[in-house]
Order: sequence, then structure tokens, then C-alpha cells
Amino acid sequence: MGAGGRMSFPTKEDDNTLKRVPVAKPPFTLGDLKKAIPPHCFNRSLVRSFSYVVYDLTLSFLFYYIVTTYFHLLPRPLTYLAWPIYWALQGCVLTGVWVIAHECGHHAFSDYQSVDDTVGLILHSALLVPYFSWKYSHRRHHSNTGSLDRDEVFVPKPKSRIPWYSKYLNNPFGRVITLTITLTLGWPLYLAFNVSGRPYERFASHYDPYGPIYHDRERLQIYISDVGLITVMYALYRAVLAKGIVWVICVYGVPLLIVNGFLVLITYLQHTHPSLPHYDSSEWDWLKGALATVDRDYGVLNKVFHNITDTHVAHHLFSTMPHYHAMEATKAIKPILGEYYQFDSTPFYKATWREARECLYVEPDESTSIKGVFWYKNKY
Repeated sequence: MGAGGRMSFPTKEDDNTLKRVPVAKPPFTLGDLKKAIPPHCFNRSLVRSFSYVVYDLTLSFLFYYIVTTYFHLLPRPLTYLAWPIYWALQGCVLTGVWVIAHECGHHAFSDYQSVDDTVGLILHSALLVPYFSWKYSHRRHHSNTGSLDRDEVFVPKPKSRIPWYSKYLNNPFGRVITLTITLTLGWPLYLAFNVSGRPYERFASHYDPYGPIYHDRERLQIYISDVGLITVMYALYRAVLAKGIVWVICVYGVPLLIVNGFLVLITYLQHTHPSLPHYDSSEWDWLKGALATVDRDYGVLNKVFHNITDTHVAHHLFSTMPHYHAMEATKAIKPILGEYYQFDSTPFYKATWREARECLYVEPDESTSIKGVFWYKNKY
């Protein structure tokens, strides 16, 4: 194990991937990066954006049609294979729908805020996400990325604040338990109880219009988010009465569980990496924080997830850019970013296990005089 418990047995292949990114003030500005990107990349097309909605929903309804029309005709042994295939496919496609709604929250869907909010509210509510509630907290995440004091989600703790039982989970069995809970319950626990989120002086919930997460001018829209969720939950209640709870769980519940797991995993891997720093208020600034993220490779799922996985650095720099221009923008800014750009091609399932093992808490590096920069470590 390296000094301070930072990494375990790095290989030559890992050298560049795990090399710490620079923490000095970048020699370029946001304006320099914007100039390097072709101007058309900032154009939002209502027709093109809607084409992705139509494409994803068509696939989703096609899967639903196959399930409801043909699955009951299959021999029973084949249903045990068919249902997991449906869950995986539907869960992945609906994650893409979730990403489009996320893009609406960034005003990256069209030039019309009302259209973005209407589409986002419908799509996110259908996936039991409080659209406006999350839109506002996520906006503050983008405004404070990498800040240990003000970031909104996946804020790592210093060693002194790690729960006493954490060291007993620092083993393969403990990591399986931790990852299972995080990927299945992490998203609803975050929305309902702000678990893994920024600490507030009082109880914080995405469902509470008067919670500390929101300003007075935002509270009406939090109510609208809650109404959207209540409407969808009532529709699910009616479906349970008509079809039964097992049917609803199989057709809707399990794919939703996969969506929730993927969005937690994607966010976790975007902001958790041995090479990425976090900053306290003495060292943080917006550009350094925005660069404290990593692009990942999910293989074919990159396209299914509308490239939110492998263009996340560009997304943090220019969040109103539509996803269909993000790859071109990423290629344009990489030469300027240089060592400040981090891409990890490790398969996401391997990266998840590595990060769960290596990235347990953050502390300043004892070998430097800079005490406002914190790095992931794992040695108790």
C-alpha cells in the first residue's frame, strides 16, 4: 500500500489513470475552452432533442408490448430468462430517459425554458423523481463541485468523521454489502433524507418545500414536483388494483430499481476516483472544482445513456450544451485541458470495486504544504 494508504499495488497500466490531476490554478480560462469548441455545439435543437425522447420511449413501449403480449405464451422455464432480459433492457433505456430529463433541468433540451421544464417534469415524475426539487439541488452541485463545504452530493468525509464501524466494512464482504445498499437504496434515501448529501443544520428532504435546500422563490415548484409524484403514484396504485402488485413490480418496479442503481453508480464514478482532489474553502474555485471529475467508459451503454458517462467533464464546464454535441466538444477541449482532463477506461464494474476499496475518506497530503487539497485514502 502506498504512502497514506492511497492505492494498493498499482500496475503500469494504471499509472496514467491513477496519476493525480494538477491542483494548481489552470493555465487556461473557461473562455479559452469555450473558444476552442465549435459554436454549433452550443445550439439546442427542439426537434433533435425530441427525437431522442421519441426514440427512447418507442423502445420502452416496445419492450412493454413484448412483455404483455408474448411472455405469458412462453414455457415457464423460459420466463426465468426472459424477465431478467426485459429488466436489463428496460432499465437501461429508461436510464436514458432519465438523462434526457436531467438535461431539461439544465436548460439543455431546447431554447424554451417552459418546454424544458414541462418535458422534464413529465419524464422525471414518471420515474418517481421530483423534477424541480432535484433540478435546484443539482444546480447547486454544479455550482460547488469538488467543494467539501458546499457541494450537494457524494461529499466525501475526512477520516475524523468516518463512522466507527466503517473499518469493519473495509473487506470484500463489507464492500458487497455497502455497494448493494448504495445502489438499491441510495437514491431514495438521498431524496428523502439527504443521505450522502451536504449536511444542513436541520432536516433536509427533496420532498419538503420548506426544507433548507430551497429558497423561498423555489418553494412553489417543489409543490409542483410533489404533485407530479403523487399523480404517478396514484396511477401505480390503480395499476396494482387492476393487474396486481406482482405485475407492477415486474413491469415497472424492477426496471426502476435498475434506473436508480445506474444513476447512483454513474454519479458515484464521475466524482469518486483516486486521482481526483476535493477542496476546502481555502483552495476551491469553480473551475478547479468543475475539473475534479472524470469521464468513464461504459461501452455500448455510453450511447444508451446519451454520453453522460464519457463526456461528464465537458458537461460540468458547459452544462447547457445538449448531449448530442458533447463528444465533439470534449475532443475540442482535451488538448487545452491536458493533464487537467481525466479519462478512465477501466470497465465500470471493475472501477466500482476499486473505488469502493480505495476511496474511503479524504485527507490532505502530508508530503505537501498545501492543506486545503484533500485526496482519497483508505488506510485506517
